[in-house]
Amino acid sequence: MNIIIQSVHFSETQALHDFVTEEVRKLSRYHDKIEGAKVFLKLEKSNTRENKVCEIRLEIPGHDLFVKTQCETFEEATSNVVDELKEQIKELKSRSERR
Repeated sequence: MNIIIQSVHFSETQALHDFVTEEVRKLSRYHDKIEGAKVFLKLEKSNTRENKVCEIRLEIPGHDLFVKTQCETFEEATSNVVDELKEQIKELKSRSERR
């Protein structure tokens, strides 16, 4: 799986890059045809501490999945997005099996 991570309005640390890569790679356990993932980490201008945004577009032939969330940390946002993508993958596979 090809993973592209883009940081918007900040420079990511190696630890954050490694964390995001590891979390996204876990998704390949749920679908063997995932070609790639585009990850966008953004700092939003906000009056609250929940200003870290993670967006992931998962590329599966015939189906692109997308999830976006905003949390206090990039790690929390990434974990939440990956959990939601797991659910979307399970739903996609369930629909495919019914056909």
